[in-house]
Amino acid sequence: MFSHVMLGTNDIARSKHFYDAVLRVLGAGDAIENTNKTGQRRLFYRHDGATFCVSEPLDGQPASGGNGSTIGFKCDSPEQVVRFHDVAVAHGGSSIEEPPGPRSGPAGVLHLAYVRDPDGNKLCALHRPKA
Repeated sequence: MFSHVMLGTNDIARSKHFYDAVLRVLGAGDAIENTNKTGQRRLFYRHDGATFCVSEPLDGQPASGGNGSTIGFKCDSPEQVVRFHDVAVAHGGSSIEEPPGPRSGPAGVLHLAYVRDPDGNKLCALHRPKA
């Protein structure tokens, strides 16, 4: 359904440090860096047919995390969920909500971890066991 997701950042170097490490946990390589014709720097991470982007805002205003917004990343195992969380925290992210682990809900048991990136964007690592 989605071709890409783009988040804003106020510090592209800090975001590169964070996302290079965190997305490597999921199998993505380092960012492809780009500067557009008006000077905003951007990072593009490609993996498994999807693209995750981080950009300095095109309108020149400060980037901010969306209230009520979450970007979810699919993980291959509960251990990868924990590794995503721990690498995020070790690279400038913040652990939020409950500690990483299983949660029961209408979709069954999911393994989840929630963090905020250094710009305040909410990220979720999710593993859904096969039925």
